[in-house]
Amino acid sequence: MGRTLYEKVWDAHAVAQGPGGRTLLYVDRHLLHEGSFHAFSALKASGRTARRPDAALATPDHYVPTRERHPIADAELRDKVETLDRNAHENRITLFGLRDRRQGIVHVIGPEQGITQPGITLVCGDSHTATHGAFGALAFGIGASEVTHVLATQSLWQSRTKTLRVTVTSRLREGVHAKDLILALIAKIGAAGGTGHTLEYAGEAITALSMEGRMTVCNMSIEAGARAGLIAPDDTTFQWLAGRPYAPHGTDWERALARWRALPTDADARFDREVTLDGGSIAPMATWGTSPEHGMPVTGAIPDPASEADPVRRAGMERALTYMALQPGQRLEGIAVDRVFIGSCTNSRLDDLRAAAEIAKGRKARVPTLVVPGSGLVKRAAEAEGLHRVFMDAGFDWREPGCSSCVGMNGDLVPAGQRCASTSNRNFEGRQGKGARTHLMSPAMAAAAAVTGAITDVRQLMAGGETGR
Repeated sequence: MGRTLYEKVWDAHAVAQGPGGRTLLYVDRHLLHEGSFHAFSALKASGRTARRPDAALATPDHYVPTRERHPIADAELRDKVETLDRNAHENRITLFGLRDRRQGIVHVIGPEQGITQPGITLVCGDSHTATHGAFGALAFGIGASEVTHVLATQSLWQSRTKTLRVTVTSRLREGVHAKDLILALIAKIGAAGGTGHTLEYAGEAITALSMEGRMTVCNMSIEAGARAGLIAPDDTTFQWLAGRPYAPHGTDWERALARWRALPTDADARFDREVTLDGGSIAPMATWGTSPEHGMPVTGAIPDPASEADPVRRAGMERALTYMALQPGQRLEGIAVDRVFIGSCTNSRLDDLRAAAEIAKGRKARVPTLVVPGSGLVKRAAEAEGLHRVFMDAGFDWREPGCSSCVGMNGDLVPAGQRCASTSNRNFEGRQGKGARTHLMSPAMAAAAAVTGAITDVRQLMAGGETGR
């Protein structure tokens, strides 16, 4: 019987078998950010330094301000960044610091630099490490003690997961993006639908996506409860990687291509589960509640908890509606927002900014709107195309790279009670700040919300309507 992509990568990195069916996996790449300080402290206390500093890369992203950052005014944030600088230096780990033009969100710079490659194992102390699976890499988030273990040994004990193939047939329609696709999947299978599994995405809609779109899809695999998400590498993948700083070059590139082309799942391989979506039927999506599974077409109405048979899910829906100050049956489209955030490791790449700028061009923001590129290189590329001028002319706030208001730990907070249209990956209670109310959507949908002041079907603006001008 043939093997899946997941099985091929797993088998190639298995070092030893341990008790309870666990496997010691070799780790090819290790990405680090400011949240790694506990792990470095434990490593130092044990008298060790990083075993393979050449396999690691560090950058500040979670705690960095997106303005006024030289120096950082807030002492606590400044300490987190300086601690990462010191830990990287002491362990001879390459650092893209705040003054480095390559600095950015860790899940943006890994692929951007060609560090992320097909067939490798990659870890980071962040749940959205699943992003890198877009390249056919087995990538997943790890905890602080596991970060220490990888720093010390370049390996990690793991349990094999089950496999779930998600086939998305038919190409996405105009105005529908990768973010809509993954929100539609999570709405279908639930926030726990992928628990205990690694997801592999396949089908016409997936292969038609750009690498940026594929990263968006894999990024949110964790929001379906999955351990990781994978997409088989193909010519789109190889074209993205060619010539990047850390990618193979010359004869090494040709050898790498030969290995990578053997990675896709064999035709006779079997998955533990299969799910199918019709990509052509997916509409622009937005969330109404406090879980990524609370997503629905923007043209829909908020569901009534009374129609939910499961008492636990019903109670969750009721709590979400109370927190979000919404009512069953209320139309999603037209709900007023107080602010907009375009950024995060899910949607801060050049393609994302282009999609948002297309909607913002010639219009004016009706609410405060942050646009935060995923890296210094993304920022410069966007500025070279004049995207920053489109945003600023529309009254959007163009910032420096970082995680920003995806997570309330760096100063870019959403005030309590305010409603934010966000391109990030999570809408839990308090995610963007205590009492903040978050609606997840694509960059194009977020830009539409910015120029209309409400959740809006972006297709209305694409059709040449005057809304928001």
